[in-house]
Amino acid sequence: MRVPLSWLRAFVDLPIAPEALAERLTMAGLEVSAIDYVGVEPPAGSPWAPDLQGPEPPRYIPWDPARVVVGEIVEVQPHPNADRLSVPTVSYGDGRTISVVTGAPNIKVGMRGQKVALALAGARLIDGHSATRRWLTLKPTKLRGVPSEGMVCSELELGLSDEHEGILFLPDDAPVGVPLRDYLGDVVLEIDILPNMARALSIIGVAREVAALLGQPLRLPEPHVVAEGPPIAGRAQVSVENAEDCPRFAVGLIEGVTVGPSPFWMQHRLRLAGMRPISNIVDVSNYVMLEWGQPTHAFDADKVADRHLIIRRAQPGETLRTLDNQLRTLSPEHIVVADTRGAQSLAGVMGGLDTEVTDQTRNVLLEAAIWKPSAIRRTAQAFKLPSEASRRFERGVDPELPPLALRRALELMRELAGGTVAAGLIDVYGQPYQPRRIELTTQEVRRLLGIELSAAQIADLLTPLGFECEVGVDSVLVIVPSFRQDVTFTADLAEEVARMYGYERLPQTRLADELPPQYSDAWLLGERMVRDTLVACGLTEAITYSLTGPEAIAALEGTPPDAAAYLRLANPIAPERALLRQSLLPELLRAVAADVREREQVRLFEVGRVYLPRPGEPLPDEPRRLAIVLAGRREPLSWHAAEAPLLDYFDLKGVLETLFERLGLREQVRFLPSDDARFHPGRAATLVTQAGRRLGLAGELHPDTRERLDIELRRVVAAELDLDALLELRAPARYRVIARQPAVDQDIAVIAPQHVAAEQIRALIRETAGPLLERLELFDVYEGAPIPAGQRSLAFRLWFRAPDRTLSDADVNKIRERIARRLQSDLGATIRA
Repeated sequence: MRVPLSWLRAFVDLPIAPEALAERLTMAGLEVSAIDYVGVEPPAGSPWAPDLQGPEPPRYIPWDPARVVVGEIVEVQPHPNADRLSVPTVSYGDGRTISVVTGAPNIKVGMRGQKVALALAGARLIDGHSATRRWLTLKPTKLRGVPSEGMVCSELELGLSDEHEGILFLPDDAPVGVPLRDYLGDVVLEIDILPNMARALSIIGVAREVAALLGQPLRLPEPHVVAEGPPIAGRAQVSVENAEDCPRFAVGLIEGVTVGPSPFWMQHRLRLAGMRPISNIVDVSNYVMLEWGQPTHAFDADKVADRHLIIRRAQPGETLRTLDNQLRTLSPEHIVVADTRGAQSLAGVMGGLDTEVTDQTRNVLLEAAIWKPSAIRRTAQAFKLPSEASRRFERGVDPELPPLALRRALELMRELAGGTVAAGLIDVYGQPYQPRRIELTTQEVRRLLGIELSAAQIADLLTPLGFECEVGVDSVLVIVPSFRQDVTFTADLAEEVARMYGYERLPQTRLADELPPQYSDAWLLGERMVRDTLVACGLTEAITYSLTGPEAIAALEGTPPDAAAYLRLANPIAPERALLRQSLLPELLRAVAADVREREQVRLFEVGRVYLPRPGEPLPDEPRRLAIVLAGRREPLSWHAAEAPLLDYFDLKGVLETLFERLGLREQVRFLPSDDARFHPGRAATLVTQAGRRLGLAGELHPDTRERLDIELRRVVAAELDLDALLELRAPARYRVIARQPAVDQDIAVIAPQHVAAEQIRALIRETAGPLLERLELFDVYEGAPIPAGQRSLAFRLWFRAPDRTLSDADVNKIRERIARRLQSDLGATIRA
């Protein structure tokens, strides 16, 4: 919300500097995120001051009071040497005049008496003729042989807007010779309005807060309208089908208007508040919304069938062409303002093109309504049409505002566009506002805020905010005003007391209770350990959508999924996010497909839940999963190697083994061959425990899978594990004393049939060797002569150690012989001599 202080001063005096006001508002919950100094010099040392020394001017620039002044055109002569140029003579007080040369199309020969913004030599402005935003220091010059001693300025050169088609004409009452800074300069506060501060989405709303905080009187006008036309009754009609959708709908009528530009003062205020002027009728509607917080909408009355406005739900498939010339297909969840022909406005969001106010409009039906906030929010999100009006309706508008805003707007239209206002309003108030009554006790204030206040003191803090207070002995009965839709119970009132008392004044107190016993969460700690371990392995955590779609699933699986087997959202945010995921890989691989186009290496993991339907149960099972994807070069390209190798299955296996080691599961997990069609044959493994429990899958993606996923790499490896199972099996860390005895190592080369997996041999060796075997590693695999066909040689290194003595060769050889017998009997393998 942009709040020009000149507009704010119309309702409340501001005895403190803008910077101090910004601090007070921020401490009261209205966070000021920026201060814009429009034409005025910011105070020295202000943290909000823009950079005026940089090569690019800031959004707003100061105007030198001695060199940028209000001028008056004395006469305009044609340029003797250029048809498109003219030579105005401009007076700027005390009988001083200068001649300037300009090509502005809105300055005509023969003009006299118009007020302009005049810049003299030495003024620092924005260069209006540069393609980029840059500074211009004005110097006397000659244009086509005619001296030009200054400049009549456009809005762009003054930093007011990007408008540079013509110079800026000031109102006729602008005082000649006065510094433009004093006449037009302003300070604008940019306030971030939180949802519970919707009451401050207007100048008057902010003024009410400022008056309460500074102890100043609030000058709240009572809008009136000169209504000299025939009564509106019988000449317009309103029908509200459902009062819950539209608790209040009010309409006024003005006839015989002339649509044209709004006056300078209104355009200037709208621009400072962040809105673009359009026409007097539209500008009045926007002006009243910014001033009072009540959006209104103007219909061309002659385009509304029978002047009958009908508030209803849209029909299935009904269409409406909105003001942005887009044809919208509606559904019954959308509220519309219609006539007897069909929908004419998307309620609270955007008007319809068929009843738009144009230059030919002569009669206007002006409506102000209260809408169901949730319905407006859904409509604005569904059509991606956020607006200043919908923003206010979504958060709740004062139900007593519509007739007040109508009177204010109709009178402004009468003053600025002419015409005659019909007597009276049509006001359909289906759900009248019932004031809330809340009792706030001094004990509750003490309990929540930690301060001792009497009932009278509490009432004194609340009354300036508009609350009616009836003071009791130890309590205050508070009547909540209609504009405070956010106050519903005692804690809300206590918050208002704290804001007015001053958050910075609240005492710091210790908790008057025992701390609850602390319990460690083994599952949470285990999940954190998994994350830390994978990050230590060089991976980056990713967080993808829990929602997916058939296309992403089919890309991984190779066939379209059975939609009935998935949980489907009734109202998805997008068609491709309609299903709750049953695997982390589809969305994670989609992210990888995008990343590999920009990066040489991708190492991602994700920890998250999947959603598995349970027959007969309303809620799904939500087990946790761990997914890992590696892709790209193992090392950066360098002159050491012509081509860096790609990350492969063994990189993934190393990461998994490190994780299992950290979880105390290294000896419990086996890697068994997998025939999953999504993965490359011979390069994928099913992970199971020694007891046969399945933990997940890991391997290199099949080329067809990579092609479906549109991953532009020759090799991608991925894994998905049951995280709940891993954490359930996790073994506590066990610490041993550092061994005092040396280890004995031996190498064993096992010749085994090719169908015998290395994991089988490894498991058999470990089981047979017994407790003296400390470590076991496979370090070589060989096929070819002299190894017989159909067999291969697998070389293992074994480390043996005893805690109480140094092992001899005889001790180790006995174990080696046991291993050789088991290999021969169980696997048909032999140890090569």
